[in-house]
Amino acid sequence: MIRTIFFALLFLVGAVGFAQSTKISGSVIDQQNQPIPSASIQVVGTSTGTVSDFNGNFELEVSKSLPFSITISSIGFSSQTIEINSTEDVTIQLEEQTTNLGEIVISASRTPERIFESPVTVERFGLKEIKNTASVDFYGGLENLKGVDINTNSLTFKSINTRGFAAFANTRFVQLVDGMDNSAPALNFPLGNLLGMTEIDVQSVELLPGASSALYGANAFNGILFMRSKNPFVDDGISAYVKTGMTSQDAAGDNIYWDVGIRAAKKFSEKFAAKANFSYLEGTDWYAVSEENVLNPGVGREAPNYDGLNVYGDEVSTNIRGVGQALASRGLIPDAAVNLLPNENVSRTGYLESNLTNYDAESVKFDASLHYRPFADDFEIMYQAKVGKGATIYQGANRYSLRNFFLQQHKIEVKNNNFFVRGYMTDEDAGDSYDMRFTGININRFWKDDQTWFGEYAGAYVQATLGGASSEQAHQLARQTADTGRLIPGTAGFQDAFDTVTTNSDLAAGSQFRDASQLYHADANYNFADLIDFADIQVGGSFRTYRLNSFGTIFTDYDGPISYNELGLYTQIQKQLMEERLKLTASFRYDKSELFDGQVTPRLSVGYTAGADKNHNFRASIQTAFRNPTTQDLYIGLDVGRAVLVGSAEDNLDRYVRTYNVNNAAANGGQTQATISGRDAYENSFSVSSVQAGAPEVADVDIVEPEKAIAYEVGYRGQLGSFTIDLSGYYTDYEDFIANENVIVPLYGQAGDNSQSLVALQSGDTRVFQTYTNADSGVQSYGAAVAVYTKVFNGFDLEANYTFADFEQDDPDFRPGFNTPKHKVKASFGHTHLVENFGFNVSYRWSDAYFWQASFGDGNIPSFNVVDAQLNYTVPSLKSTFKVGATNIGAKEYFTAYGTGLIGSQFYVSWTVNNF
Repeated sequence: MIRTIFFALLFLVGAVGFAQSTKISGSVIDQQNQPIPSASIQVVGTSTGTVSDFNGNFELEVSKSLPFSITISSIGFSSQTIEINSTEDVTIQLEEQTTNLGEIVISASRTPERIFESPVTVERFGLKEIKNTASVDFYGGLENLKGVDINTNSLTFKSINTRGFAAFANTRFVQLVDGMDNSAPALNFPLGNLLGMTEIDVQSVELLPGASSALYGANAFNGILFMRSKNPFVDDGISAYVKTGMTSQDAAGDNIYWDVGIRAAKKFSEKFAAKANFSYLEGTDWYAVSEENVLNPGVGREAPNYDGLNVYGDEVSTNIRGVGQALASRGLIPDAAVNLLPNENVSRTGYLESNLTNYDAESVKFDASLHYRPFADDFEIMYQAKVGKGATIYQGANRYSLRNFFLQQHKIEVKNNNFFVRGYMTDEDAGDSYDMRFTGININRFWKDDQTWFGEYAGAYVQATLGGASSEQAHQLARQTADTGRLIPGTAGFQDAFDTVTTNSDLAAGSQFRDASQLYHADANYNFADLIDFADIQVGGSFRTYRLNSFGTIFTDYDGPISYNELGLYTQIQKQLMEERLKLTASFRYDKSELFDGQVTPRLSVGYTAGADKNHNFRASIQTAFRNPTTQDLYIGLDVGRAVLVGSAEDNLDRYVRTYNVNNAAANGGQTQATISGRDAYENSFSVSSVQAGAPEVADVDIVEPEKAIAYEVGYRGQLGSFTIDLSGYYTDYEDFIANENVIVPLYGQAGDNSQSLVALQSGDTRVFQTYTNADSGVQSYGAAVAVYTKVFNGFDLEANYTFADFEQDDPDFRPGFNTPKHKVKASFGHTHLVENFGFNVSYRWSDAYFWQASFGDGNIPSFNVVDAQLNYTVPSLKSTFKVGATNIGAKEYFTAYGTGLIGSQFYVSWTVNNF
C-alpha cells in the first residue's frame, strides 16, 4: 500500500513537472506613473505569485497555458484583476484608495476577509505602516494603534496588552508568530519580540483586542497578536538593514546602539524555496535607579527599616527587640538591655541595582525555513526553526537580569488554502540569568550572615543608648558598626561574592535561576468552503503539553520535571445573506486541561453593511472566554524576599516546605526554628488587610480555578465623505477572576486560635505569602475606542484615536492589577510622497495617569506625552530607503510601570536595502 501511494505521488509530481509553463513580465505603477514596489501579483485560482521589485517590475513563470488571469494588489491601492492573453510586457496602473477598509485580514475569523467586514474589532499593521512608523522598530510602532498599550520592561523587552489587566507577565495576551505561540514555556507569556521576527521579514501584523478564546483557546483572553512573515515563493531575494543611533537617559547618559539584519530567500523552482533571517541588536538598557522607600514613601535611607525600590538586600529585616530577646536568652546581653531596644523592624543595608547588573542589552535572532510544494500549487510542506539569544531586564516578582538566555522553536507544517496541520515545540534555557534582589541579599550574607549582622546592630544600639545617644544617633552608630568591612562594589572582594552568588541556584545562598522548560503544541484547521456552498464552515483543534523543568529554582520541580496537557476542539460557521450585506458568524470551542473540568466558549457575531455604496458596516458580538491558570499559578514555589509565591495546584501545596528562624523561641515551645509549607498559605493564614487594621482575621483563600468571562462588543466602520471612522465599545463580566492575594502565615500556632498565632504576629514571627486564587467578588471591565483617518492638504495622512478603559470590583483584598490608563490619545501626521521619493511622519501619544499594581511593587504612574518623528528618503537606483528619526523628542523621561527605568530618548539613522 505504501509503495502504491509513493508511486502515485511520484506520478503526480512528474505530471506537474511536464505541465506547460508561461513566462510573463511587466510593471506596476500608480496614477502619477511612479513605480509601486512590493505589489503582489497572484495567478487567479493558484498559489503562484510574486511581488514587484523596487522599480515596480516583475517576472512570473506560470505552470499553465494562456489565457489566465492575475490579480494585482498593494496596500493603499485598489486591487485589479486582468486577463493575460500574451507574453508581452504588461503595465498595470493601480488607483490609490482613500480608505484602508479594503485591507484583508485573516485573524478575526481564521479566513481572509476585508477588515471592513470583520465581525470583531481588528487592527492591522502592514508594510506601509512599518515603513512610515516613527518608532525605532515595527514592534514599537504597534503602540500607535488604538486600544493598544505597550509596557516597556527594558530596551529590548516590551509587553503588548489591550483592554486592561496588564503586567509584564502578561498571561492574558497571546502572540503568534507564523502560527506558533511565542510564549516562554515557564513564564506563559511572550518576551516581546526577542523570539519574534526581523523587520524585513514581516508581511503583516494583525491584532485582535479582547476575548478570542472561541477560536484561539485558553490564553487568548485579553487579546491576540498575529505576526506573519514573507513566503520565499513570493518574496525572494536578499534584503538587509542597518540602524545605529543613540539612547539618552539622565541616569545612563548617552550610549550608542546598533541593529543590523539580513534576509535571504530563494525560489529555486515552483516546488522548492527557502529563506533565512538574521538580526543582531546591542545597546544600553534604561537604568532603574529609584531609591523611593516602598515601606514609607517620603522617608529616605536614614530610616532604620529602609526598603528602596531599586535597592536590593534591604528587604531582609527583623524586629530588633526580638533580636535582643534572642541575645539575652543566650546570655550575650543583660535582660534589662532588651527594653532599651525599640520594638521596630530594622533592615540590612542594600545595594543599588546599578551595582548588580551591567545594563547591556543584546538581541540575536535567527530563523530559517524550507518550503516544498510537491504539486507546484497551494499545497505546501514547511519546516521552520527559530532561535533567540541575548540579554535583557525582566521585571516580575523581582527584577531579573537575563543573561545568555536562549529560546528556540521548531515547526513542521502542512497546508493549503483550505487547511493546515502543524506541530511545534518551544524550548528555553535561562543561561546565566539571575535574580537581582537575591543577588543583593546573598552578597550581604556571603560577607556576614543575618544573625551576626543583626546581633552586632542590636549590641551597638544598646551601647550607644547607654552612652546617651538619641534613638536616631543610636541607629546610625549601630548600622555603621554592623556594616564595618562591608563589601564595596568595584572591589575584588565584591566581584568574588557577586560571581559566587550569581552562579548558585540555591536562593538561600545564591540568585541564579535555571530553566529548561519546554512546550509541545499541535493544531489543525480545515475550511470546507470548497466543498460546501451554503456557508463557510471550519473545524479545528489543538493539543498542548507543558514540561516544567526549573530544577526547583522557580517551580516546585525538585524531584524532576512537572508535565500536564491541554486539549481544545472548535468549529465555526459563517453565512452571508441579503446580497452579502448581512454576515452571521457562530463559533464554538471546547477545552480541557487535565487539571480542571472542561470549558465551553461560544461566540456569536452579526455584521451588516449599509448604504448604497456599501460603505457603512455595523457589528455586534457576544462571546464567552476562559483561561486556565498558568504554570506559575499552579506550580510556582519561589521566595522573592518580600513574599513567598506558592502556586495552588492541589499537588503543589505540600511540595514547598521551608524552615525559618523565629524571634520568640519561648512562644514556639523553645524551638528557634519553625517549618511551614505552601499549604499553610491557604489553610493557616491571616488576611493582610485585617492585620494592618489591627483586627487579625483568618484568610479565606481557595485554590485557583479557571477564569471565565462574557464579553459584549458593538462597533462601526465606515466612510463618511473623506473620513474613515472605526469605533467600538465593549463590556466584559468576569467570573472567578484569577488574582493574587497576599496573606500572613504565623510561624507557630494556628490562625484563629487567639493565642500562639497572635503572639507570632506581635513578635514578627511570620512570613508573607502570595497566593494564587480567584476573586470572590465580581469584576467588570468596560471601554470604548474610536479612530478617525483622512487625507488633508492634498495628500497628507492625518489619523487620531482615543481609548477609554476602566473596571469595577469591591473586594478589599483583591489585587486586580488593571495597570491601564483610563484615557489615551494618539495621533499621527505625515506624507508618504511629500516630494519625489521623500516622506515623513510625526506621531503623538498622551497617556492619563494610572495606578500600577504588581508583585514587584505598587505605585502611581504619572501622565506623559511623547512625540516621535521620522524622515525617509528612497533612492531607487540603490534599491534603498534611508531614514532618520527620534523617539521621545521632548526628552521628558517617563515610565509605564512602577519599578522600571525611566524611558529616555532614542535617535537613529537606518539604511534598508531591497525591502519593498
